[in-house]
Amino acid sequence: MPDPHTDGGSAATSPRRHAPTSRRTIRLSFLVAAVLGTLHAIPSFYWALGGERLLPLVGQWAVDAVRQGDTSWTLLLLATGVLKLAAAWVPMLAEEGGLPWPKLWRATSWVGAVGLILYGGADIVAGGLVLMGVLDVEVSDRTGLLGHTLLWGPHFMLWGLALLGALVLSRRGPGASSR
Repeated sequence: MPDPHTDGGSAATSPRRHAPTSRRTIRLSFLVAAVLGTLHAIPSFYWALGGERLLPLVGQWAVDAVRQGDTSWTLLLLATGVLKLAAAWVPMLAEEGGLPWPKLWRATSWVGAVGLILYGGADIVAGGLVLMGVLDVEVSDRTGLLGHTLLWGPHFMLWGLALLGALVLSRRGPGASSR
C-alpha cells in the first residue's frame, strides 16, 4: 500500500513535501514575537518614569539607581525601551514590506533572535547553576539572581524563540521573490 505522505514512491526516493505556510500564520508568528518584545520594553519605560515594581528582580543596583533619580539613568532606560520596541516590531514591519532594505532587517532579525535566545539561556543556566549550588559563588543579591533566572532570562529566550520561529516560517526557497 503506498504511503499517503509520498507520491507513491519509496521514502528514499520521494521526500515529503510540506505545504507552504499561510500568510496568516506567518503574520501571527511575527505578532507573537512583537508582543513578547513589547512586554519586555514596557518595564523600561515604567522604571524611567520612577516606577519600582519588578525592579528588585533586575537587581538592587537598579533599585538604587532609580531612587537616586539620576537623569542619565532615566535616559538610559528610555533608550533601552525604545531599542526593545524597535527590536520587537522591526521584524514584522520588514516582513510586511513596511520598511526599506528588508534583507538587512531580516538578517539583523536572525542575529537578534539568536542573541535573545543565547542571552536568555545564559541567564537561565548560569543562574540555575548558582541557585542549585553547582557553581559556588557568593550571591549578594538573591532577588536579582532569581529575577534573571526565572523571569528576565526566560522572557528573553521566549521572545527569541518566537522571533526565530517566525523567521523560519517565513523563509523563502531558492529563487523565490521577496515579498
